[in-house]
Amino acid sequence: MLIPSYNTGRLLLETVAAARAQWNPVWVVIDGSTDGSELPLIAKAAADPGLQVFVLPRNRGKGSAVLHGLELALKSGFTHVLTMDADGQHPAALIPRFMQASIARPETMVLGKPVFDASAPLLRVRGRRVSNGWTDLETLGAGIGDSLFGFRVYPAADLAAVMRRQPWMRRFDFDTEAVVRLAWRGIKPVNLDAPVKYPRPEDGGVSHFKYGRDNALLTWMHARLMLEFVLRLPFLLVRRLLRQPPFQR
Repeated sequence: MLIPSYNTGRLLLETVAAARAQWNPVWVVIDGSTDGSELPLIAKAAADPGLQVFVLPRNRGKGSAVLHGLELALKSGFTHVLTMDADGQHPAALIPRFMQASIARPETMVLGKPVFDASAPLLRVRGRRVSNGWTDLETLGAGIGDSLFGFRVYPAADLAAVMRRQPWMRRFDFDTEAVVRLAWRGIKPVNLDAPVKYPRPEDGGVSHFKYGRDNALLTWMHARLMLEFVLRLPFLLVRRLLRQPPFQR
């Protein structure tokens, strides 16, 4: 499994420890962090053969960090990767369940569908509904339960092939554009509920989400995807009519 991280603070070590308790191996890609959060993790990895830490020299975005880990995973012979955020939001206890779902249907992408608690910022919960609506349209109702939740199992070769063709998908636009383009490629989504929590600042919670910047990035992303969707629409309609991937049962 793969955990990208940028300036996550002390929650990084806790998140990785929870993931290691559930799975082997766990790879962490440090995306140019400047807070020193990678240092205790590197020390931990020296004594744990199931943990590897890769440090990138500068911050290039979540998608870039995932792609770096993805390329290494493919070279090592892995066929699928589970991605998980480093900030304590995602449920490590569900890692085995998601992996088993992927093993049962390796041709699919297994997507977490977030179940929010009271800690979730209302503005972000409402805002993701807009992105989910656009995603549903862009994939002609392929069944993507949530476009932004990054707790997922991807077919590694398919995701890498999609990303190599795109100059985008490197920052906050990664999670959404990845599932749209994989659906266009014929990868069926399988959705599993997953509780999500937003740790408070006093508990070490860190957020790099910027409402103006990241919403502008999502708007530009959906504009690009909609233009391409118009061109793909006839082919998607035929696939849907014939129940071909990603519209198969």
